[in-house]
Amino acid sequence: MFAENGIAPVLDGGRDIISADPAMQQVTDFSRSWTALRAAVAALEDQDFAQPSGCAGWLVRDLVCHLVIDAQDVLITLVTPTEAEPTRNAVTYWNIAETLPAGDDPLDALTVRLAAAYEEPRLLKFHLDDVGSAAGRAAALTDPALRVSTRDGVITAGDYLSAYVLEWTLHHLDLTAYLPDAAKPPSEGLARSREMLEVIAGAAFPLSFSDKDALLVGTGRRALTAAEKTELGELAAKLPLVLV
Repeated sequence: MFAENGIAPVLDGGRDIISADPAMQQVTDFSRSWTALRAAVAALEDQDFAQPSGCAGWLVRDLVCHLVIDAQDVLITLVTPTEAEPTRNAVTYWNIAETLPAGDDPLDALTVRLAAAYEEPRLLKFHLDDVGSAAGRAAALTDPALRVSTRDGVITAGDYLSAYVLEWTLHHLDLTAYLPDAAKPPSEGLARSREMLEVIAGAAFPLSFSDKDALLVGTGRRALTAAEKTELGELAAKLPLVLV
């Protein structure tokens, strides 16, 4: 069963697979993924920032600048409480776009200009460490049951942090797409992100797909091979799921 917006509801066999998690596990999953991503950025060499990323039209430096903006969003959202009932959860937080990004969207272009303004990678690293550490501390101090306003809706802080596990994991894959020696995303974050993507898709990826491959092909970051398309069957027609 699907909602009118085409996004699968969070129920799995009558059980809500998101809110059924212990509340603090949502914080732990967020912290693990975010800490790993920031550590991967901190370990980059200056020349790595000029390499392409897995985000169309963005270099690694542009992606890192986007992560600074993401961290700011986390801080803003966690201090925007509301008494209203939740209208979103960790899965329905995401909207589905019809086309893959090409890097020419005005906001994407703005990110490129902002990243270039840093000039030196060390300054971008410093800003991400500064704001990113604050976002991590804020998440650790937040009551997962707190209701917060974001994206014209209401979500619990715990579900919001869960949604960002998917954000961090996908961008960690983007960061390392052309940097084979860079640290990879935690396996727990890959598995949790796959679970959420499968709920959005309304179907599970075959077990032969690794968590990484499921996320890459599922979100259009890698094209399906002919063999993969055959193995996916009807699910292939739903892909890619362009999360925005």
